[in-house]
Amino acid sequence: MEANSGQSNPDFSDVNAGASGNSAGTPNDPAAANFSDVTAGSSSTAEDMETYTVKSGENLRRIAQHFYGDEMQWHKIRDANRDKLPNPDKIQAGMTLRIPKA
Repeated sequence: MEANSGQSNPDFSDVNAGASGNSAGTPNDPAAANFSDVTAGSSSTAEDMETYTVKSGENLRRIAQHFYGDEMQWHKIRDANRDKLPNPDKIQAGMTLRIPKA
């Protein structure tokens, strides 16, 4: 690709739309896309979570024990709240945490 005054346009001329084994359409035909082999996965949504407000003296293990009956499941709560909990040892009373359903 040739450099020009700080801007460049990607070159997709060598992309082959038929590489996935799809025989419908031509490489420049948007109808050629075939997603029939895509399977559904799971993701965490608001319906899969509830919220909990941390009380004074609590930690993730205690909260996990309350919700899951197993304090060793604390990592589920940490993973669901990574944006709020860069350090899982520093939770504070009053924080609202997302709790994944078991």
